Amino acid sequence: MENFDPEKLKKLYIPPPNSHKGQNGKLLIIGGSQLFHAASLWSLTVASKIVDMVFYSSVPVNNELVKEAKKEFRNGIVIPRSKIEDYINEADCILIGPGLPRKEGEEMGDDDTGTLTTQLLRKYPKKKWVIDGGSLQAVQPEIITSNSILTPHRKEFELLKLKIKNEKLKMKMQNLKLEEQVQVFAKEFNCVILLKGRVDIVSDGSKTIEIEGGNAGMTKGGTGDVLAGLVAALYCKNDAFLSAVAGSFINKKAGESLFKKVGYYFNASNLANEIPKVMKEFLSQ
Repeated sequence: MENFDPEKLKKLYIPPPNSHKGQNGKLLIIGGSQLFHAASLWSLTVASKIVDMVFYSSVPVNNELVKEAKKEFRNGIVIPRSKIEDYINEADCILIGPGLPRKEGEEMGDDDTGTLTTQLLRKYPKKKWVIDGGSLQAVQPEIITSNSILTPHRKEFELLKLKIKNEKLKMKMQNLKLEEQVQVFAKEFNCVILLKGRVDIVSDGSKTIEIEGGNAGMTKGGTGDVLAGLVAALYCKNDAFLSAVAGSFINKKAGESLFKKVGYYFNASNLANEIPKVMKEFLSQ
């Protein structure tokens, strides 16, 4: 295992000077509920600063909130859940899960989170997916597609391991170090894992990288949703592993930048607004 080299950020896609709207990334975000209405909005906030177009689909109350915030979302399209599939093919990447209900019966629309996530992954296995939040807690490992990035925290990763149907694999993972477990899981299910923590662990099953940094200010609610939106925005125009490691590194550096200014006293909105400054600093070097 190795540490992340910031020089690799120079491999990230940079919009060409002569590019036109839509050429630099289109992201679909499926998330939010009446209980967790802010989570998907944090993902939206950071993503809309990076890609050209964000298609946003949530429950009606969240869709109305975004429509009121059009001054921050000029290049976005708010769509009802019934129209999701109309935009999946157009999107370069889909982020699903931030703010989706964790339990059946919580308000989200016509389908529960597990059903919605499973149906879409099975129907569109070749699309780029970032699976986060409620979808991550509801999904079965065996239906994860090969173009997926998973962004669990430690408890969510433990839940994913418990759901593995292959008992020999489960037993094998119990005896491994955490970073080895992440790598084995990523290899087995042909995906990229970004395990969030004080030290993030990112693996595609063959390469595993640790990203250190951040601070206790980043334990506040919503910072994981910012990270998911950042990773998904990067994934629109970059490969999965680079998007995950770069997103982790940039997110942590943004937290460190805020700490220098205000200590621990910042929130997810501050983090989302700090990320473009950090990206400019590191990508222009």
